Amino acid sequence: MRQEGEPRRTRQRRGEELRRHILLTAKDVFLETGYERASMDTVASRAETSKRTLYAHFENKDTLFLAVLDLVRELYLRRLGTPGAYAEEPAEAVTRFCGRFLQLMVWEAQVRTCRLTITEAERLPGSSSTYFDAIFGSTYERLSTYLAERYAMDPADSAVLAEDLLARTVLPRLFRTLLNVDEAIKDMPEETSLAEDVDLDAIRRLVSTTLPGRPA
Repeated sequence: MRQEGEPRRTRQRRGEELRRHILLTAKDVFLETGYERASMDTVASRAETSKRTLYAHFENKDTLFLAVLDLVRELYLRRLGTPGAYAEEPAEAVTRFCGRFLQLMVWEAQVRTCRLTITEAERLPGSSSTYFDAIFGSTYERLSTYLAERYAMDPADSAVLAEDLLARTVLPRLFRTLLNVDEAIKDMPEETSLAEDVDLDAIRRLVSTTLPGRPA
């Protein structure tokens, strides 16, 4: 039986399907209004479910926000992929992987998410560390693992190289975009538009002068 106050059209969503629907809705609400102005009432209304159902899945707004960041990580890593998926030749694979990372990071939705976590870093430090580990940490790890395997590098050395490559190829433009010096990419960027959205030639030159000798 439908609970009082629960919209009729949500009766078909249950369990994990409903939880994911709430998270996708909450993500949009947080990005549109910011953390402070976002309310559980708004999320429940936009998700077309009851507050009782919402609180059954998420204890409070902090819990919901952290769960949204987990969802952001999942969506981001699925779009990013791994270096080996971009090209057979290692230097080109690294070039395109770094380019795709930059492309995703200057996408407007990702820029707004990054700004949101920076805003909440002092009040909710767990959210900023979660975001950093989810986006930057996971990307470093994927590139570091690839470099260690393809160039027979010590893992510690490949980790340093991965951080250096990503810092030099991504951070300058990302920082400018966060400060509204550069314009963010409006629509969700597809890999097919990579060469249009980022300067792959500049990244390619940097990668070619930074990578070690021939791959293993």
